[in-house]
Parts: sequence; C-alpha cells; structure tokens
Amino acid sequence: MSKEITRTADKFLINLTPSEHAYIEYHLEGGKMYIDSTFTPEEYRGRGLAAELTEAAIGYAREKKFKIVPNCSYAKDYFEKHPGHRDVLASIKSKNQSSKDL
Repeated sequence: MSKEITRTADKFLINLTPSEHAYIEYHLEGGKMYIDSTFTPEEYRGRGLAAELTEAAIGYAREKKFKIVPNCSYAKDYFEKHPGHRDVLASIKSKNQSSKDL
C-alpha cells in the first residue's frame, strides 16, 4: 500500500483520510535522528505503512548524513529485521562497553 509520505519538522506522515494519519515522530539533535514513536491506526495495520515510513526516515537520514537512534520498539525491531540498514545506526556507549551499535 504505497502512499505519499510527507515530512514535517518532527514527523513523517501518510494521510489515510482527512482525519487519520500513520506517522513516525522524530527529533534531531547533535547530528542524530531520534525515532521516538511510530503509529498506524488499527484498521490500517498490517499493510506495510510503518515500514514505508521507516524507509523514508532512513532515506532522509542518509541524505542528510544523520545517524539514527531508534527509541521506539517498532524502529528497534525494524533494524533488527533489516541488518542492511545498520550502517545508519548511531553507536551508543553503555556503562559496561565502550560502544556498540543498536
């Protein structure tokens, strides 16, 4: 179900009806794109809309040379299932390790 994706200062949106949208919320900070939440209305789930939005966010991050920090569970899961996109993930430092990819 490929639909037009619109980018705003803090969202990637797919307009489903005049009052319903699927979206990814994000914020930019220090050369990183933090994907904060992903939402698809229940009646539109299972159609690949969240994946299309995630691909749009990845494309934008690559174009602008941002690294992605997936904060929401959907984005984290997406990167787990699509290892070919891990190059765009930000490295994080934990207390027990020097750095690792998400």
